[in-house]
Amino acid sequence: MQGCHTQVTDQRVGVKLTLRAPAKLNLSLAVVGREADGFHRLVSCVVPLALADTLEFSPGGVVYTMDCNDASIPVDGSNLVLRAAAIFRAAYPSAPYGHFSLGKQVPHGAGLGGGSSDAATALHILNTVSGRPFDNVRLRELATSVGSDCSFFIDPVPTVMRQRGELLQRLSGSQAVAYHGRHVLLIKPAFGVSTGHAYGWLAADGSYAKESDAEAALAAALSNPEAVVKLGNSLQAPVFAQHPELANGLTALKSELGISAVMTGSGSACFALVDGPVDLARVRAALEPAWGSGVWATVTTLA
Repeated sequence: MQGCHTQVTDQRVGVKLTLRAPAKLNLSLAVVGREADGFHRLVSCVVPLALADTLEFSPGGVVYTMDCNDASIPVDGSNLVLRAAAIFRAAYPSAPYGHFSLGKQVPHGAGLGGGSSDAATALHILNTVSGRPFDNVRLRELATSVGSDCSFFIDPVPTVMRQRGELLQRLSGSQAVAYHGRHVLLIKPAFGVSTGHAYGWLAADGSYAKESDAEAALAAALSNPEAVVKLGNSLQAPVFAQHPELANGLTALKSELGISAVMTGSGSACFALVDGPVDLARVRAALEPAWGSGVWATVTTLA
């Protein structure tokens, strides 16, 4: 099974290059400990989604610049796209400068990996326009320098992610096939959750999963996406303790529509695997009393 980037043909208009930057879903997330430097270790089943941003690159100029269709996204050096570009050029000084245009479809502050995927896609783009000096192994090393989970997006396929997120094990062909094309409902309130805050709340609570138990449970469940989802998310309880409206919304969704959703990643997005059409207007109506206006909801597929 190929990764999401390789499933899309490069679209060239003159010297421009456009690639998709897929979102990801943590079907399960066991946080199994904290290292001395503050980083957390995890065991997580991660799958790419059809939902994706687009990133266009136009070579030229003497610096890297960017714009974005979402005015709430910073377009300065704090953006992971520009950080990734700087890291790539430091590794390959002949890489061309240019301008990135980011088309956001993946909400930020959601736990869906949008920023990390955008950064990994920037690395792919610069590698392509530079004549592909690096293989995916080297690109994953550069991606890890951007952020712990960026390396997943260099070749986004169904994967077990370990340690800080940089140790990746692809699912076997038969396991990966079980995930391909499954429909998933994604929902998110107007507010996001800081990844740092979510892990900080977990650290204060101290309710880490036992690594051997997490590994055994995941190994037993990997042939069934529904079973993997039932393994849970270590961050959900501490995030819901800080944002009880998230739990209240999911309770209403279950009561009114029979849809059981859980949080993905560090939130605030939640998801449910679904088998048929979903009335998104009814989903929003069920969630808005707890979540307020601005509820985002969509149905996409596991890619």
